[in-house]
Amino acid sequence: MTQSIKIPGPDHPIDVRPAKAHVVVSAAGRVVADTRSALVLQEASYPPVYYIPRKDADMSQLVHSTHVTHCPYKGECSYYSIAGEDERGRNAVWSYEYPYPAVAAIAGHLAFYPDRVDGVDIVPA
Repeated sequence: MTQSIKIPGPDHPIDVRPAKAHVVVSAAGRVVADTRSALVLQEASYPPVYYIPRKDADMSQLVHSTHVTHCPYKGECSYYSIAGEDERGRNAVWSYEYPYPAVAAIAGHLAFYPDRVDGVDIVPA
């Protein structure tokens, strides 16, 4: 099956830039990610999403999932669950490991669903 690929434009803009913030994600009572190198992705009218470099996440607390989805603007998305969490932590983290060229900067980064973790603290720099 061929997946559709759409290019961001005036009808569906996507902007990726350095976040200029300190981002800390906690889950199951532990810090899962802590970075000053996050990217913020603003897509159309959706809320901004912070993407954290994998090097700044404790990957030992994440369990790769078999769940995958496809975004026509970003590509195939893989998921992680948070170790030691209940159902809320299932597929709480996503990553575009091979994103489309328009959003290539998010490769090697993780994003967290704010309602599936204890907190995503964002302190402006």
